[in-house]
Amino acid sequence: MGHNFPSGVLTNADLEKIVDTSDDWITSRTGIKQRHKAAKDEYTSQFGVKAAQIALERAGLTAEDIDIIVCATTTPDQIMPSTGALIQAEIGATNAAGMDIFAACSGFLYGLTMVDSMIRTGQINYALVIGAEVLTKYVDYTDRGTCVIFSDGAGAAVVGAVPEGKGILATKIRSDGRYAEQLYAPGGGTRLGTTHETIERGDHFFKMKGNELFKVAVRSMSDISKEMLDKAGYTVDDVDLVIPHQANQRITDAVASRLGVAEEKVYSNIAEHGNTSSASIPIALDECLQSGKIKEGSLVLLMAFGGGVTWGGTLIRF
Repeated sequence: MGHNFPSGVLTNADLEKIVDTSDDWITSRTGIKQRHKAAKDEYTSQFGVKAAQIALERAGLTAEDIDIIVCATTTPDQIMPSTGALIQAEIGATNAAGMDIFAACSGFLYGLTMVDSMIRTGQINYALVIGAEVLTKYVDYTDRGTCVIFSDGAGAAVVGAVPEGKGILATKIRSDGRYAEQLYAPGGGTRLGTTHETIERGDHFFKMKGNELFKVAVRSMSDISKEMLDKAGYTVDDVDLVIPHQANQRITDAVASRLGVAEEKVYSNIAEHGNTSSASIPIALDECLQSGKIKEGSLVLLMAFGGGVTWGGTLIRF
């Protein structure tokens, strides 16, 4: 695995100068102390490329060994071609297909689920699954409910076959479009287009109904985690580490409480990194691998929830 951030950092103190907020308000409601922010001339694929190159080097593979690149992103470089294809060209993965998955914060788990099936059925040998986002370019810095949350960065995983009993033991993805307007950006597509009017209204910025989203997120992540464990024949006590999407510390705490997971088993880095959407799980997973929190034989539960709404869970034995 590998991950990468822009060098720019936006602290709570910085935000106090931009919008009507405070460090205490942000911390108590989100757990975030700072977030990464790309420069004006930086874009999503740049961070995906760097994360992918680190992951390939650690895996002892070259870009030519990769059969497919799946980039999970809600903030692509451009409408077409896909960010996955742009990353493919940049790293020289001449034998790979490149594509994007648009599933918001659950995108990385959607990508894992897809390539897991492709590897098991013999269609491919190696995949690169990347979560990459530059969310700060879609943030309205007059809306304190959203501008304090979102951040930029990328994480990447090289995925391939492993011995029986290891790797992905269970994985499941879900969505429910009835909750679409709890977290969405209405502008820029074929419904409203991109016009002077949509830009003036800020339709391209993220809109969020935080209280409603909180309830659905906690319920969805808790339920799908139980499904994963039941499917694989484990209980929550068997899990060594839980890595949730880093959306909000209050959501993480509520899900852990609902599942009955001990606090020391739940990983959180949201204070340092903010919410990086589809990049948050691969970034956290890489941090845990590099720090030794994940060891040989560790049973790790991943869970995510995002706009759409989407959610997913994946159980992995390392």
